Amino acid sequence: MSTEAPIHAGALVEPAPWETIIFDNVSLAFEENRVLEGVSFRLTHGETKILLGVAGTGKTIILKLALGLLKPDSGHIYVLGHDVTTMPEEDLFVLRREMGMVFQESALFDSLTVKENVGYRLIEEGDTEEEVEQRVLEALHFVELEGTMDMFPSELSGGMRRRVAIARAIITHPEVLLYDSPTAGLDPITSTTITELVVKQRDVYHTSALLVTHRLQDAFIMASHCFDKQTNRMRPIEKGEGMEANTSFIILRDAKVIFDGTAEELARSRDEYIREYLS
Repeated sequence: MSTEAPIHAGALVEPAPWETIIFDNVSLAFEENRVLEGVSFRLTHGETKILLGVAGTGKTIILKLALGLLKPDSGHIYVLGHDVTTMPEEDLFVLRREMGMVFQESALFDSLTVKENVGYRLIEEGDTEEEVEQRVLEALHFVELEGTMDMFPSELSGGMRRRVAIARAIITHPEVLLYDSPTAGLDPITSTTITELVVKQRDVYHTSALLVTHRLQDAFIMASHCFDKQTNRMRPIEKGEGMEANTSFIILRDAKVIFDGTAEELARSRDEYIREYLS
């Protein structure tokens, strides 16, 4: 569904089994600065929803709200059927085990090896060394960095660090992934590599994801490509495959959602602001 006016949910919305995240009429302000106003949207199972908008429109704030790191002034946020706006911190800690976060700056521990970084959560939870090593190898194989186990972040390129961050986020096979500008600051070739990993995670594991980006090209590649298991590479979606529904877009402006829909619906929009933004 697309909208060129803010969605207004009104009454409390209970999540359906196929919905992983619901924002229901969420508002938030920091003193006089209104960040979000009446924001509503739904993320379904296996869908990647890309958050677009100029700087300062609240995209990263939405990720922090979904994690329960911030509480809204009003409205409700459901994650995997739980209302995170009312959950105590100890329950949020348990829920976050079902979520993975990829930060813009990778946020790796400089003093730990790649193996220790990727397996950090498993180590903290008391998994055996054999279990940790096997799971780390699986995650690094997914991002094609198996040979980096004993390296430190300082020995890696920016793109490799971002791929290690993805491996760390997916090692627990989370239900939901949150990406904060995963291709920011990377060259076009490396950005394509990261974009391919996002598409691979979407199409191979059907992980639900919220993704913030400022790079429209990356966003439209995600919506127009799929991961081919036979070639182990990303390829354009052919007409009639029906894959586009797995990726949708939200555009934020002046603290509100002004669009929520598919790439095709976005391309057909006659809203002057949206057309100017896309150009």
